[in-house]
Amino acid sequence: MIIVNYAVMCLIFGTTFLVIKIGVDAGVAPFFAGGLRFFTAGVILFLVMRIKERIPFKLLVSRDLLLVGIGMTFGTFGTLYWAEQHISSGMASVLSATGTLMIMLMQAFILKQKLKPAAIAGCIVGILGVLLLILPSLSVSLSSLWLFGCLVIIAGEIFYAGGTLYAQTARERTRTSPLAANSVQMMHGGLLLLLLSLCTEDVRWTAVVQPAFLASVSYLIVVGSIVGHSLYMYLVSKTNPVFPSTWLYVSPLIALTAGAALYQEKLTPVSLIGALTIITGTVLVNLEPLRSMVLRRWGTDKRKRKVEDFETAG
Repeated sequence: MIIVNYAVMCLIFGTTFLVIKIGVDAGVAPFFAGGLRFFTAGVILFLVMRIKERIPFKLLVSRDLLLVGIGMTFGTFGTLYWAEQHISSGMASVLSATGTLMIMLMQAFILKQKLKPAAIAGCIVGILGVLLLILPSLSVSLSSLWLFGCLVIIAGEIFYAGGTLYAQTARERTRTSPLAANSVQMMHGGLLLLLLSLCTEDVRWTAVVQPAFLASVSYLIVVGSIVGHSLYMYLVSKTNPVFPSTWLYVSPLIALTAGAALYQEKLTPVSLIGALTIITGTVLVNLEPLRSMVLRRWGTDKRKRKVEDFETAG
């Protein structure tokens, strides 16, 4: 069951990039589209958690969860939605995979934590992958908006890294379930995106009621934000925090394939090599936690087999 849930989660997260692109291409203002998605998903999830776990309303005024929402939703997805006006969904997904590299760099340069050799190698490989992905395409397209869109997503991953690191502290202080905290931070981030849209965008309501956008935002609210994140939290509770996060290695390949097969996005050999290089760097950055997870799992299975053999012999 865990493997099935993991596969579904990867498929969901891998397809959200294309669905975002479809909604943005429908002509809906990007900040409005992102804000509507996350605020609505956050409200629905909060109400469900309120009924199931009686989580307190005071969470809604938590400064910690507001800051997490600024990092993990407002900064991360505001940049992603804006950038997908100018770059393909596959490219956006691969650049978004640099989030773990940003976490590692932030830990090294801001928190002054010493990095393992594999993590340092992973950061170098990941940066080379970004250059490999961007530079050849730039020489062909010469589009300043295309390049700016790529850089904006990378900047958004800095927000993601900061929000992720701060979320660890926030969770300890708020003393609530990860799912409840996620619902509140989505509400904060979504509301901030709607306010940004109100100040900077001209929302065309004729585009909002188009079937393409309505289908897109419905999928992202229900499947992408509620089901996807619930599966992630389920896997964390049933396994460990490292295993579910490996969706970052699988989903970019799903997104690249979906964009090329379903939306006629161009997939060149060089862009595929760049994507694989970034994913390799991401794996190297997380090599130590992954290795610990495998050894722990192997040790558990080995002990379980010994107990079974002993019971059989008895």
